[in-house]
Amino acid sequence: MQLVKKLKKGLIILSVLTLITPAVYSAEECFEGTSRAIFKFNMALDDIVLEPLAKGYNKLPSPIKQGTSNFTSNIGLLLSIPNNLLQGNFQELGQSIGSFAINSTVGILGFFNPAEKIGLKPHKEDVGQTLGSYGIGPGCYFVLPVLGPTTARDGFGLLVDTYLDPFAHITLREKELFSTSGNSLDYYSVKATTAIDFRADNEKNFESLEKNSIDLYSSLKSIYLQDRENKIKNSFDDSDEWGNLDK
Repeated sequence: MQLVKKLKKGLIILSVLTLITPAVYSAEECFEGTSRAIFKFNMALDDIVLEPLAKGYNKLPSPIKQGTSNFTSNIGLLLSIPNNLLQGNFQELGQSIGSFAINSTVGILGFFNPAEKIGLKPHKEDVGQTLGSYGIGPGCYFVLPVLGPTTARDGFGLLVDTYLDPFAHITLREKELFSTSGNSLDYYSVKATTAIDFRADNEKNFESLEKNSIDLYSSLKSIYLQDRENKIKNSFDDSDEWGNLDK
């Protein structure tokens, strides 16, 4: 019942935003000076912390690395379920529920991915994508400390995600759902592991981008905005060398 109430509140928020927000699809640069300063901080943090962890992660045996990636991706699917419902995308809703159910049971808590082998490949969905599907434009582009690039729409979505995401419900809020509960450490551990997994998958891409970009800030901004647009449209290019930016 609590989740249903949250979904209803989410629908109300979406309806209000749809009425008051123009459908402007190009992001505007806001607070560029501040964003560039935060970007430099994030890059320094990446050099000191994230990159070394990612390189160490890449040295793990392949089955462990792949199992960890499968596990975090499976948990990430929980957020897709309410967002598919809000988008009215019932085919993707079935894919998300089916994939999570199969991988969490047959796939041993998601460490294996048997759902993919039977053709279930659900798209990751979040509140920012849901707002975009309602015609709400990205608004201001800016960079957050640690979290990285975002927009006004997606930044708002990040906040709402923690209310719609069942995993956040049982960890950050320490509530019980289907006899399962956790704590905030579980939540942040999974998020940190997800970030390391993404950074490790794209180690060569980051190195190439840093070496060849005249303006790394602008290059990553372009990659982020294009990725978000593709996700909202459910348009995916198999030739894209970058991993899932929302992993």
